[in-house]
Amino acid sequence: MASLLPFSLPKPKPNLIRASSSSLATEANPATLQTLNEKFGRKGIQFTESGEVPVVQMTVRNGSSLCLRIPDGLVTSYKPKVYWKDDGFEEVLYTLPGGPNSIKGGIGLVLNEVSQSTSTSKASSSPLCTSEWVVKDVDSDSIDALQVELNCTCGSLDLNYVVSLYPLSMAAAVIVRNNGRKAVNLTSAILTHFKFKNRGGSAIQGLRGCSYCSHPPLPSSFEILSPAEAMKPEPSGWFSSDSKTQDTLALWTVEDQLYTILSNKVSRVYTAPPIERLKRIYNTPPSKYETIDQGKELHFRFIRMGYDDIYVSSPGSLSQKYGKDYFICTGPASMLEPVVVNPGEIWRGAQVIEHDNL
Repeated sequence: MASLLPFSLPKPKPNLIRASSSSLATEANPATLQTLNEKFGRKGIQFTESGEVPVVQMTVRNGSSLCLRIPDGLVTSYKPKVYWKDDGFEEVLYTLPGGPNSIKGGIGLVLNEVSQSTSTSKASSSPLCTSEWVVKDVDSDSIDALQVELNCTCGSLDLNYVVSLYPLSMAAAVIVRNNGRKAVNLTSAILTHFKFKNRGGSAIQGLRGCSYCSHPPLPSSFEILSPAEAMKPEPSGWFSSDSKTQDTLALWTVEDQLYTILSNKVSRVYTAPPIERLKRIYNTPPSKYETIDQGKELHFRFIRMGYDDIYVSSPGSLSQKYGKDYFICTGPASMLEPVVVNPGEIWRGAQVIEHDNL
């Protein structure tokens, strides 16, 4: 498989090792964490357990680390080195316990198949079976670049999910191959729950001039705010009394601020309106933007690849329900217009998070 990232994966091995929350098994023989480590483990890549769930821990030479849950492909921890000092590692992902052996938040892939009803002319979507990923392969370039590839087969679709770690960045990429005889319509997103020190110091830079509208997120098993909860208006209060960041109507607007302040409750998709996409030339959303945490004085760049939209949400005062830290949910998406994957075709989408906080 050709990787979206700077180095390529070796040719896939014929025997896939499964790692689910209930068991570890291959097609023929039972496997253990020891088997995973013997087959795929190397310097910087170690298979272990978190609770009863198998995970892979990735650590590069400068100490930046990442934790990936194998069964559901959820990245639950990303700690990049952000200062030139021994303890300069910062957890940037926001997570919460979600029940027995489950986690809310982190970085997760949403992939839904959209079907069109001929009788009602209404589209409906259903999640693809991406909760039983298997370890397909790993790759590394010394210990400055690490990559783990997961695989899942859902009907006629062959799905690969590649998570990579570098000293100053991490990436998540999905590759969808349609082996069937019919086209498949997909909505998708790679959503990141990003942690901030406080509510008043959270913002995004780089979206000025882009069209956006109020829109619920794609539902997922790792969501903190449900689509309905994300769309509820912010109660009147200290932050909302004189702010223009709160969305009240699902109307298309152009972002005119250099900094998109996220102290209020918003749920938006930044993209070209579908009617604009019918034109020969239209404005597309930026390929990258930056999160700004004034409390920690940290900036991170989000880069989208393959996706048409950018999703951004913030909980506003509702964040108090989940703890003292503030968080936003953001990432590349294809929400308003499904991606069409024709028979024999491959579709790729990715998100890269990078920084220069050294």
